[in-house]
Amino acid sequence: MGSVPSIPLKSDNARPQDTAEYLIGTFVGEKSFPISSDFWQKLLELPLNFRWPAHRVLQACELLEQNNQYTRHLAKILIHLSWCLQECISASGAPSGAYDKAVNAVYISSVFLKHLIESAKSDDIEELYLFLDVKEPIPKDFIQDESIENLVMHTVLSFISSVDVSPNTYLLHLELLNFMLIAMSTQLLCGPSPGPKDVNPFIDAAIVQDNSLVSLVVHKLLLNYISQPGMPFKSSSYSIFYEGSQPSVLQRVGSAAANFVLLPLSYLGSSRGEGSRSPLVDCSLLVLLVLIHYHKCVVSNESITDLSVDGHTSDSLLKENTYFSDNPYCKALENATDFEFDRIDVEGNAYTDPVVRLPFASLFDTLGMCLADEAAVLLLYSLLEGNSDFLEYVLVRTDLDTLLIPILEALYDAPRKTPNQIYMLLIILLILSQDLSFNASIHKLILPGVPWYKERLLHQTSLGSLMVIILIRTVQYNLSKLRDVYLHTTCLATLANMAPHVHRLSSYASQRLVSLFYMLSRKYNKLAELRDDRMHLAKGCNSLTEDMSTELHIYTDFLRLVLEILNAILTHALPRNPEVVYAIMHRQEVFQPFKHHPRFNELLENIYTVLDFFNSRMDAQSMDGEWSVEKVQQVIVINCRSWRGEGMKMFTQLRFTYEQESHPEEFFIPYVWQLVLSRCIFSFNSGAINLFPVDPPVEIQENDGMVSSKHQNGELSVHGLLLDP
Repeated sequence: MGSVPSIPLKSDNARPQDTAEYLIGTFVGEKSFPISSDFWQKLLELPLNFRWPAHRVLQACELLEQNNQYTRHLAKILIHLSWCLQECISASGAPSGAYDKAVNAVYISSVFLKHLIESAKSDDIEELYLFLDVKEPIPKDFIQDESIENLVMHTVLSFISSVDVSPNTYLLHLELLNFMLIAMSTQLLCGPSPGPKDVNPFIDAAIVQDNSLVSLVVHKLLLNYISQPGMPFKSSSYSIFYEGSQPSVLQRVGSAAANFVLLPLSYLGSSRGEGSRSPLVDCSLLVLLVLIHYHKCVVSNESITDLSVDGHTSDSLLKENTYFSDNPYCKALENATDFEFDRIDVEGNAYTDPVVRLPFASLFDTLGMCLADEAAVLLLYSLLEGNSDFLEYVLVRTDLDTLLIPILEALYDAPRKTPNQIYMLLIILLILSQDLSFNASIHKLILPGVPWYKERLLHQTSLGSLMVIILIRTVQYNLSKLRDVYLHTTCLATLANMAPHVHRLSSYASQRLVSLFYMLSRKYNKLAELRDDRMHLAKGCNSLTEDMSTELHIYTDFLRLVLEILNAILTHALPRNPEVVYAIMHRQEVFQPFKHHPRFNELLENIYTVLDFFNSRMDAQSMDGEWSVEKVQQVIVINCRSWRGEGMKMFTQLRFTYEQESHPEEFFIPYVWQLVLSRCIFSFNSGAINLFPVDPPVEIQENDGMVSSKHQNGELSVHGLLLDP
């Protein structure tokens, strides 16, 4: 394909593959065809039922990259894609010639657009040439002032939102979603912190669409996710992609131009049984996540006229005078409401703005089935954090185990999860634990068994007890593997929110709670010894011990927080938790070394008040023979009834809330694109990615730990924990 083949375009004797070679060669060649040329119709009507090797595809992409600035063929095929989609919308998705042409147009557009984006030599995307030459004859129905990126995104979004998914339209829906991901992948070329010089023409075009269209798109993408439409394997509408010995639709469908362009995609092979097995569902969710988490950095009007000496605004000045424009997709998701209820404001007036109305019950159930999927976890987080109606709906459900069991099972399997996924799961639990009714209700729901918990048989365990067990297990895993301060903080904050409402905590959960104090105390003692040794060796050089002292201070705070958790249970819920009393009595020696510690002595006074009360009751019992566990527990249960809390000091009840940091986009935009690329929706030149580091050296992670690499890998920093007095 180094040059345009000499095969006649209308030759009756030409083989279909030769004709296809000619048409594609002409598309990427030096000659520019007017937008009204019949060449475009022939190209888009061609059944692309053959495959090219990777090197031929790369040659074609490189030729278009070389010639597109003269031919503007990428812009022209995008215009034809828009026209085909407009015709499909008018036909309401019924099979038509426009449908086949639209599929071919989006195939070809996606492949060459992806190559041009990832091969861009600058981050301003000028190489795309998304405009026609001034000498180009313009058809009478073409609006010359409208940008091509706005035209194509408007028609793509209009088709997705207005045409139902059916066996006839499934493939086009899927390819348009793939096209959107590719078109929006210009974000991969930008830095991790959005700046005013970032250029993302397609996603910016999506952001400026009318609110009515935005709401329809969010509604449709979520309905795709809820309804989980499967791939129509045997649909006759795919005849142009399946002819006898040719590869099946499963082998072809997915990434754009899969018939003749090598884009790695294997939905069934990469799903690993997690979440959905439908590529349309996966793509709908990923497109939604990209859209709702996008933040466009805009320069304020005041700074536009403030130029430096050479006439250009400096980067530092731009950064200081910028703000983020509103994201209508994020707002649409935040304002979505249950379709069983009409949104009414505080004065009783119905909302007139377009509102996304969803079946919350179906969305709740779908999320419960798909939380093994990392993208589903991010969607649940986005809904709970941003949409108060959905959060309220979740909290009033009586079957909270539908969501909580998959979350807890995923945390149990933490070694196989990414640190980002662990953060999202923990923050979801923290958000839920902010509600008092949630903390009370999880102890009323009894689980007959927990088959995936292998270390111990959990029989007739409350959901609340299981949550305590898994949170403590996560702390233990983090202590030995990740060593991340914010993960510890999130786990302990959730336990602190739960503590005053604990009801009949199981014996195993109670034991683990006391063991948590012992586990952290061992880490504290080890750090204290190490610091003292280094201070002795350093002979007064403070720089050698500064980091160790900081870490020791952190673990002092952790130990105090665990003591506050135990105090909250003993102060507010002791009569309902005899197993907690037994666990403290059984391991009372672990508290002794800290009895006179200035940070812990007040909190330990309450624990020793409880110990003195129950130890005295034990001593008052006359026993023949040794004490058995059952006899000790019986005494504790009896005396719990007479407990009045005399001598206990009341402390301010801790209550932690989660709040996003001031610049959440620095985490979420890289995170979403890591999810997109991990799904193999399409490959991308790793050398062109500036949004996040690709394949960081393992040594850095092992030597420096997750804290040092947190910003590079986009790991979530839970600085949003706020302690309410």
